[in-house]
Amino acid sequence: MTHDLQLPVGKKLFFASDCHLGEPDYLTSREREKKVVSWLDHFQDQAAGFFLLGDIFDFWFEYNHVVPKGYVRFLGKLAEITDRGIPVFFFTGNHDMWLFDYFSKELNISVFREPQSFVVKNATLQVGHGDGLGPGQVSYKMLKIIFSNRFSQWLFKWTHPNLGFAMAHLWSRNSRNQNGVAQPFTSAGDEKIYQYCQDIEQKHHHDFYVYGHRHLTLELPISHQSVYFNVGEWIQGYTYGVYDGTDFKLETFE
Repeated sequence: MTHDLQLPVGKKLFFASDCHLGEPDYLTSREREKKVVSWLDHFQDQAAGFFLLGDIFDFWFEYNHVVPKGYVRFLGKLAEITDRGIPVFFFTGNHDMWLFDYFSKELNISVFREPQSFVVKNATLQVGHGDGLGPGQVSYKMLKIIFSNRFSQWLFKWTHPNLGFAMAHLWSRNSRNQNGVAQPFTSAGDEKIYQYCQDIEQKHHHDFYVYGHRHLTLELPISHQSVYFNVGEWIQGYTYGVYDGTDFKLETFE
């Protein structure tokens, strides 16, 4: 799906991914949360929109009347931003795919589960998290189908939150160690998301492809007219992307 997005003079779009709030412990996560909030606060006057590209939380599940404990400063800052009329776009990742309607109802945030295309001035950007894209990864793709199934979500809902969240965080740590996210960059040909973007480019042109998931900052040309960017992570790198209507750049928040 393609969305038209306005970019007023002097304004920019900001992109961040893979904050994994909640991991590995309360105090460490709290400090990371404060840094994310500082980033939002620092750029909100310049922003025409914020894109949060998934795995913002290390785990998230919404029961009918209960949402995960914590993250008050982060959620409050998001509410302040959207109340000012600045749009926020949230793309679910493999760690927070069980985010349902809380963000859209309470925070007026647009939530997406698949990559989306945005037309901004004369450029087209495709934006997403990146998990499960590209060739291979059959076991993960099957697991994602199961986790996305409403019956599976209904079953988990009947698990007591104390037990459910404990199991989920254990799975989350194992997933991060085993699914290849933290593998170092070797070549563009080995990057699954990059291969996916190449396939899309042959069908529909995009000037920029902007993704997360890999915990790496990457800038790889797909053609002489198209570039793939991965915006990195906020566990150690604190990197983000910024688009000013002409150029897309990767920056570090100091």
